Amino acid sequence: MPRPRQFDEERAVDAAVRAFWTAGYDGTSTQDLCEATGLGRSSIYNTFSSKHDLFQQALRRYMTTKNATTFAVLEGDQPAKAKMRTLLQQVAEAPDEDPMGCFVVNSIVELAPRDADVAAALRDDHELRLAALTTVFESGRRAGEIDKAKDAQALAHFMIATISGMRVAARGGAERATLEAIASTALAAL
Repeated sequence: MPRPRQFDEERAVDAAVRAFWTAGYDGTSTQDLCEATGLGRSSIYNTFSSKHDLFQQALRRYMTTKNATTFAVLEGDQPAKAKMRTLLQQVAEAPDEDPMGCFVVNSIVELAPRDADVAAALRDDHELRLAALTTVFESGRRAGEIDKAKDAQALAHFMIATISGMRVAARGGAERATLEAIASTALAAL
């Protein structure tokens, strides 16, 4: 009879998020995951079956958490430009305790070209955010807040690229003032 698990699986996935977010898939060893989660190798492999499985669960957890925050802003009552300002400020004001950059962006660069499962999950995530942003920009166009000559979906792509670029800049050491300047420039483009 197998022994019952003596740990919180969700807490282990959260710890794996931070490990993978910080060092990437290739840069995170099984030993790193043991140290991050406080679990032994056998517990990791018995629970998650593989490092890749744990990575996929961690990536899904990160996307769910980040998207919940993003969608709360996008579904709020603010005008479209105010929503974009809020999203950009969230990137510029990322908590100091968060690893630098974005786990999604890092995974796009590191794994999407060579891992079909991860690429598919990232594509699905992108499409969800693209649809939500497009809806906000369409609403802004109807309200006269966004120039009707501007394509809502193109603006949504622009915002995704801007936010991703800001996170890459942050990972590269950009200071908050630099990130705020990028945000201001993006808002002016709307």
